[in-house]
Amino acid sequence: MRTYTAGRRRRGFTLMELLVVTIIIGILATIAIAKFGESKRRAYISAMKADLRNLATTAESGYASDNSYASLVAPQGSAGVTMTVVSASAIEWSATATHAAAPNITCTIGSTGAPGPQRPQPDCQ
Repeated sequence: MRTYTAGRRRRGFTLMELLVVTIIIGILATIAIAKFGESKRRAYISAMKADLRNLATTAESGYASDNSYASLVAPQGSAGVTMTVVSASAIEWSATATHAAAPNITCTIGSTGAPGPQRPQPDCQ
C-alpha cells in the first residue's frame, strides 16, 4: 500500500500490514502443524497394525506345520515398533505392539480360540 504525505511518495508496508500478514502466517502454521502431528500418529498406528498382521500370518504358518501356537515368537517389528507375544498355547495366542514415538498407543491381536486358518484383526487404543 502506498501513502502520500505532503507531496512525497513513500515506499514499503505499514506496520499494520506487516502485523496482519504475520498473524495470518501464524494461524496457517498452527493448522499445518496440527495436521502433520495427526498424520504421524496415523502412520505409527498403521506400522503397528501391519506388523501385527505379519505376526498373525507367521502364527498361522506355525500352526499349519506344528499344529500348535506354543512356539510362537514375536519377530522384530518395523522401525520403532516393539512386538510382544503375550500368550501362546496349543490352541490360541495373543500379542501386543507399541511404537517408541507413540507410547500411549497399544495395538493388540490374537486368535479367536478356534485353531486353524483365521484372520484376526489388530485393535488399537
